[in-house]
Amino acid sequence: MRTSPVHVLAAGDHFVLPSLIAEAVRASLGEHPCSVRELKLGWPLEPFGPVAEVEEASDAEEELIDGLADADVLVTQMGPVTERVLASSPRLRLVVVCRGGPVNVNRDAARAHGVRVCFAPGRNAAATAEFTVGLLLAVLRRIPRAHDLLARQESWDGAAYYTYERAGLELEDLPVGLVGYGAVGSRVARVLGAFGARVLVYDPYVRGEVRGLRVGSLDELLRRSRVVSLHARLTTETRGLLGARELGLLPPGAVLVNVARGPLVDEGALCEALRSGRLSAAALDTYEREPVPPGSPLFGLAASGRLVMTPHLGGASRAVAEKAARIAAAEVGRWTRGEPLAHCLDRGP
Repeated sequence: MRTSPVHVLAAGDHFVLPSLIAEAVRASLGEHPCSVRELKLGWPLEPFGPVAEVEEASDAEEELIDGLADADVLVTQMGPVTERVLASSPRLRLVVVCRGGPVNVNRDAARAHGVRVCFAPGRNAAATAEFTVGLLLAVLRRIPRAHDLLARQESWDGAAYYTYERAGLELEDLPVGLVGYGAVGSRVARVLGAFGARVLVYDPYVRGEVRGLRVGSLDELLRRSRVVSLHARLTTETRGLLGARELGLLPPGAVLVNVARGPLVDEGALCEALRSGRLSAAALDTYEREPVPPGSPLFGLAASGRLVMTPHLGGASRAVAEKAARIAAAEVGRWTRGEPLAHCLDRGP
């Protein structure tokens, strides 16, 4: 139990606002003396990948260093907690990241400087599941294409989808395969079950009952599914999980949805499958490279109506920002009271 005042830097941004973090921290600390300084970092922030791989000086680093001069605790979402930031902040003892993983923290440097690192898993599971189902419905029923024709081009040509050949699919009785059955995949399965879809699940790491039919291999799931939705983590084993061979196992005219991680799919193979008609459509919220580079063939496929694209918005809801702040603040409270931390990279005291 710490008896001295706790000094916290709430380094938020345009999504997880500094005020949300500060309010949650004060509520978590209760009567314990504290000072909370709010800092709003610019947006977008770089790097998008692991911060240990990109240690170049940035404006955000300078802002963090200035803000951490007297801070014991840093709570942030995207702030780059680099070796330079850590070395310049001798009082810092705890970093809490309002994300599912602390990818913006140099973990080795934090360990070397005696700084504990926590994160906020599960804060966007519901939002991502809802977004997945929304994209799935959008691509199955051709909603974005019909909207574009009517609202942007003032054309009634979207009514041409009211033919047998061009009409979309409905979820009832549709075989939908879920690759991954974690916090997001299990929620998607529950919603799809309410629609009456025939849910198939492949996840070799999940034990116990699942909502739907568990299948023994990815190949089997692909052969049996008219729609496949990805919910797997990105690891060395799952990178490129769906390539040309795997996409070729899908029934002709199948649909792919990816709101998980872009590198799970070989985008070149995906583009070819869409051009050839092996896939009738796809919906993507994540990509091999983000932002998607200008000139990507994905844009041409989107213009043709075969691909629905959104810019990594699956976890963007007001509730996610609020949950992230509360989960992070709860860790600050536990640390202050000397309690075990719930979501920490180490198990030290």
